[in-house]
Amino acid sequence: MFRNSGWSSSILQLLSQATLLGALLFAAAVVPASGAEKPKVRTITAFIRLDTSQYKQQVAETLTMLRNAKARFELAGYEVETIRISTQPFPEYTRGMSKQAMLAFFHDFDNLAKQENFVASIGPALISEKDDPGQAQVLAEILGLTSALHGSIVVAGDDGVHWKAVHAAADVMKYLEDHTDHSLGNFRFAAIANVPAYTPFYPASYHQGLGHQFAVALESANVVAAVMAVQRDPEATRQALIAELGMHAQAVQDLASKIDHDTGWTYMGLDLSPAPRKAASIGSATAGFTGGRFGTSGTLTAAAIITSALRDIAVKKVGYSGLMMPVLEDSRLSQLWSEGALSMDQLLAYSAVCGTGLDTIPLPGDVTAEQLARIIGDVASLSVKLSKPLSARLLPVAGAKPGDRTAFDDRNLVNTVIQPLP
Repeated sequence: MFRNSGWSSSILQLLSQATLLGALLFAAAVVPASGAEKPKVRTITAFIRLDTSQYKQQVAETLTMLRNAKARFELAGYEVETIRISTQPFPEYTRGMSKQAMLAFFHDFDNLAKQENFVASIGPALISEKDDPGQAQVLAEILGLTSALHGSIVVAGDDGVHWKAVHAAADVMKYLEDHTDHSLGNFRFAAIANVPAYTPFYPASYHQGLGHQFAVALESANVVAAVMAVQRDPEATRQALIAELGMHAQAVQDLASKIDHDTGWTYMGLDLSPAPRKAASIGSATAGFTGGRFGTSGTLTAAAIITSALRDIAVKKVGYSGLMMPVLEDSRLSQLWSEGALSMDQLLAYSAVCGTGLDTIPLPGDVTAEQLARIIGDVASLSVKLSKPLSARLLPVAGAKPGDRTAFDDRNLVNTVIQPLP
């Protein structure tokens, strides 16, 4: 195109330099990780101090930040599954309201969440043993009337097991079993033990600060699976996990830090838990290391290796940052549960070295509140003994018996066969 070689080469050089500069600037704005298959971002969760008199404006401002953050992550090659908004414990901002007024408010909040396509956590009903146990029943009714809201009850902390809360949580589970379609309300409720504020994962998410913060969680079981599919000794596997997960964690942190700088929303950290999603199975991932199915000898070692790797990844961490084993969200775990090859006791044992507790466990409909309380109490007791975050998300199914197959109508869940209680 340029015929005069005396000046065309200079122009081409300038154009080349400009193109290179633009590419460098773009790369500085969005630093994509270089892994063959990136993990998804399970959620970007914003934390706000909700004020019922101006919550619509608060939500609108928060969604502006979240949608901008989602776009920036996706530009960097990280698909974002959900955006979420978590509040302080709901009894703090509904104090003085009648129950009727509270239910009306949360009905409207739920409609807003569905209309604007975000998920919301309204925080724990009970934080300490001194809290009003009546708030647990209020939470049960709120979750029974809504479909986009999540909540929890704190059943253990630095002060030990909260036994009143343990029984209150069991009562909430029985209420949601009977008062929600397909008993699915319990998917949005958890009994949580030593789970710190600012975890981005639901239903345990909450905060007790001033708000205007955010955290990120990954869906990275695929990365763990790719590492563990290659036969290595335990330390080599651990180092490979640190390298691969660390690469993505650093890329996410770099981008989140830029969002923090540009928006004024404070980045609290990353929950490194390698969350599974159906076929992206943590059950299959650990089997790559053991050479056998999840639950055979070596599974505990695999869980411990993942724990150690997560601990040594040098990024700002929040939440559980442990191995997630949700039976109904993991195709392989669901299959093993159907076959009776996996039990609650096994899952709780693995939680002792690297886990988040008992997650999405289907139970027969005739399980009693007392039986549920014993299960929750085991999780709480282990959490206190080990000073680690654990939770219990149990899903008793109304009318279902051992041998029946669940029929949850939810894209996040894999149906399985209900097993008898031990």
